[in-house]
Amino acid sequence: MNSNVENLPPHVIRLVYKEVSALTADPPEGIKIFPNEEDITDLHATLEGPEGTPFAGGVFKMRLVLGKDFPATPPKGYFLTKIFHPNVGHNGEICVNVLKKDWKAELGIRHILLTIKCLLIHPNPESALNEEAGRLLLEDYSEYASRARLMTEIHAMGSSTGLSHLRVGTGVPGDGDSEDVGLGGATNEGGPQPKKHAGENSKRLNNGKKKIEKKRALRRL
Repeated sequence: MNSNVENLPPHVIRLVYKEVSALTADPPEGIKIFPNEEDITDLHATLEGPEGTPFAGGVFKMRLVLGKDFPATPPKGYFLTKIFHPNVGHNGEICVNVLKKDWKAELGIRHILLTIKCLLIHPNPESALNEEAGRLLLEDYSEYASRARLMTEIHAMGSSTGLSHLRVGTGVPGDGDSEDVGLGGATNEGGPQPKKHAGENSKRLNNGKKKIEKKRALRRL
């Protein structure tokens, strides 16, 4: 995906830099900002799943892409971490009014991030991109919550939410050119290991301790 920096007026770029810097220094609660130093129009963030929701305990990676007409037109928002939510499409696209009909040029990036966080607390089945999630939300909330919680446990918990191996993809999810690493890719193939492997780490630690003890015993001989 091509950068839109060269298409934005200098005063808009300055405003974006200013807000992104402020968000990085003082982010909203439960949200962290990861600016793309090479392209300020490609903004990444992580969102902690709000308590009391099926997403609690998860850390979800997001992406905001500022178009060449920003701020006259809203950014496009995507979840890079898989999530079962009525207002998130299978390619990660986020459907929320603030990114569509309710957008105003004076609304900033902070407002968008907070609105997306609120969307996890109060889904809107009337504008569902994931029809199955929207149907379950209305007809069988317990099943909806169970599905959402399972997806959270699989894709949004564990070491895969870390950012130490960050490499930014080149395109939005669904365009076929995003890389699934650290903060990228809605496919999230580098997700946490299933719980059944949890015991294997303990086995490795125990084996390591036994080897050290054997070496110490040999040295005493």
